[in-house]
Amino acid sequence: MALRINDIAPDFEADTTHGRLRFHEWIGDNWAVLFSHPKDFTPVCTTELGLMAKIEPEFARRGVKVIGLSVDSVDRHAGWAADIERSQGAAPNYPVIGDADLNVSKLYGMLPASTSGDASTRTAADNLTVRNVFVVGPDKRVKLVLVYPMTTGRNFDEVLRVIDSLQLTARHRVATPANWKQGDDVIIAGSMSDEEARQRFPGGWESPLPYLRIVPQPGN
Repeated sequence: MALRINDIAPDFEADTTHGRLRFHEWIGDNWAVLFSHPKDFTPVCTTELGLMAKIEPEFARRGVKVIGLSVDSVDRHAGWAADIERSQGAAPNYPVIGDADLNVSKLYGMLPASTSGDASTRTAADNLTVRNVFVVGPDKRVKLVLVYPMTTGRNFDEVLRVIDSLQLTARHRVATPANWKQGDDVIIAGSMSDEEARQRFPGGWESPLPYLRIVPQPGN
């Protein structure tokens, strides 16, 4: 069954390029991004893993840990990392899970639970649904799920934008409008009464509609 927003992210233990880890323990009190790949030595994924290595400090600055996954063994990941560095200018500096037994892919609903066999006998086309981004909060609940086709590279600027929104709205009772980015105006949460909103936002708000109350982005 596919994971939904606010589900507990399944915990698991797995071998990675940084050693064996238990997912929830590894997350700790941080946010996390898990992004998955159908197979090692695939072209679009090669560009994604290289780009993530370059921008990982942007995630770290937000208190977000990054972990990759590919339906192959950790031993194969090492050879792929060399290709990634040679072609993209950076090798993964974050752990990449070896999911040769398909356990994590099935736990996260990216492959049917009935899927069997060894990863070495499967092609990228067999695993084409293993192209997800999961953002997990410190409470270990799923906050975002994005699913991409194999032919379309992921937009990690969008992932960072959503994380900025998630972290802001976790601190304040606000929501972010379409195309919001850091510093833009926000929307007062619909669950907040006008009376409470006046206390929290003494400067008032713009209200083009009775249910749309717009205020400047609150500070940290």
